[in-house]
Amino acid sequence: MRNVLLHICCGVCASWPIEKIQEDGYGVQGIFYNPNIHPQEEYEKRLEATRDVTDTLGIKRIAGPYDREEWLVKVKGLENEPEGGGRCLVCFRMRLEYVSRKAVEWGFDYFATTLSVSPHKDTAKINEIGASVNPDKFLAYDFKKMDGFKKAMHFSKQYNLFRQNYCGCIFSLKREKK
Repeated sequence: MRNVLLHICCGVCASWPIEKIQEDGYGVQGIFYNPNIHPQEEYEKRLEATRDVTDTLGIKRIAGPYDREEWLVKVKGLENEPEGGGRCLVCFRMRLEYVSRKAVEWGFDYFATTLSVSPHKDTAKINEIGASVNPDKFLAYDFKKMDGFKKAMHFSKQYNLFRQNYCGCIFSLKREKK
């Protein structure tokens, strides 16, 4: 069986992608790598929700480092970009590059990301970035299809998962509070 290292952005977004990848005949392991999440308490809540989902679905998962300072350096100058703009693209690339390196290092056949389950994210851009990072290993999905977001929401309600109300970074949090 071919194995996929799945980048998980949060617990809510993980459920349907895990099920879909397994349904497609792959083995799955999750990796929570999200240095963009602010504040640290929010990061911890999302990590805990990811643990809940992966435990419920019976897959292994690891957490990458919380490289918040490195993330801030990478998005410097993009603080005023709109959601979905240049800052988000840099953020997606940073996370997918990390997951790609780990997939190669740990011997996974492929890597993928849960980011495309969100109706607020541009799946084409996410998949373009993933393919540019490592075209031989990136498994492109549009997890919004087949009511993926609705399935993820149903799962989160069924298991009473923590559900965030903003994308994750300090800039999206400030916009949400306005």
